Amino acid sequence: MDSITQAALGAVVGELVLGRQIGRRALGWGALFGTIPDLDVIFTPLLDTARTLRWHRGISHSLILMVLVSWWLAKPLAKRWKKDKVTPQRAGLFVFLAWSTHVLIDVFTVYGTRIFDPFSGYPVSTDNLFIIDPIFTLPLLVAIVIGLFVQPKDWKKGKGIRSAWWCLGISCFYVGLSFWAKHVVSKQVEGDLARRGVSWQRRMEGPSAFNILLWRVAVERQGEIWIGYRSVFDDPKLPVRWVIVPKGEAAMAKYAEEREVKTIREFSKGWWIAREAPGGIWLADLRFGEGRVWDERGVALRPTFAWTFEAGAEKDRLHQKSPESRGGTEMLRRMFRRIFGETDAMDSSGGNSMPRLIGNPGVIQEYLSGER
Repeated sequence: MDSITQAALGAVVGELVLGRQIGRRALGWGALFGTIPDLDVIFTPLLDTARTLRWHRGISHSLILMVLVSWWLAKPLAKRWKKDKVTPQRAGLFVFLAWSTHVLIDVFTVYGTRIFDPFSGYPVSTDNLFIIDPIFTLPLLVAIVIGLFVQPKDWKKGKGIRSAWWCLGISCFYVGLSFWAKHVVSKQVEGDLARRGVSWQRRMEGPSAFNILLWRVAVERQGEIWIGYRSVFDDPKLPVRWVIVPKGEAAMAKYAEEREVKTIREFSKGWWIAREAPGGIWLADLRFGEGRVWDERGVALRPTFAWTFEAGAEKDRLHQKSPESRGGTEMLRRMFRRIFGETDAMDSSGGNSMPRLIGNPGVIQEYLSGER
């Protein structure tokens, strides 16, 4: 998740584990150890694009490293806090909890986290929180603010710690709600596909930006991926409006054995699409949301995570293509309307125009089909 959330969660963990011993300093130490796993980004300038994808949320987020670092730092930290009577066991527990909770909430996101690195490169994810969710983060920030105003003599009485438990409990309750919302949407999508008599290989549901009320659904079928949106408030029998995106297996086949292309296939967990592009191919990962642009022709979808692979390039042959626009405030307004039942909101006006796929430098746009 975002760095503010990671630092806030680490600070609250520090407050709970070390607050009685070292007071408000626990907030700072917790924030530090809560962000350390993401310092893997300092090495990315030394790596090409494909190796960066393998490196980020890799070994720095692995179970084996957090255990080893917790054991290694236990005695030095206990020595530093000797006057505060912090034992090596508590110091080690603090490091482990601050580190592991960072990794845990990363697992909640669609991006995925290689917690079993170096033994397995599979990115584990539960897809129940967006990478930035203010409702999850806000209670943690409240706990920090309260802790900053607790007087030193009151820390040993547990004054700030009690409020931290309450605030952390609210955030945890919200996580529980996200799993419930995901389950509700998953059952409704399963019912929709069954009513259509559609066979499918696998599917995933992930929350749309900043909330757990509107979910983006991806369904993989033979040679294509269906994309649709579902609100937790939808009638269970309301049909999902699907956009059908061909995978482009023929375009992928030409470069399938190239190292960079293999990396995208693994990183995306197979949720890729491929298109021919000048000098190579254009690749996109459809696990993530897409920016949408509405105009008189309908709606255009631009994948958030996309790359171009240039076979003849001398150095880095893979380049990430960030979307020029993700829909901005218009996207947020339409998401809000879709949450509360306006089924046309994420499509074109009236739902009559064919959706388009944009972002591929090889073609201006590609018309897509749909299922309504």
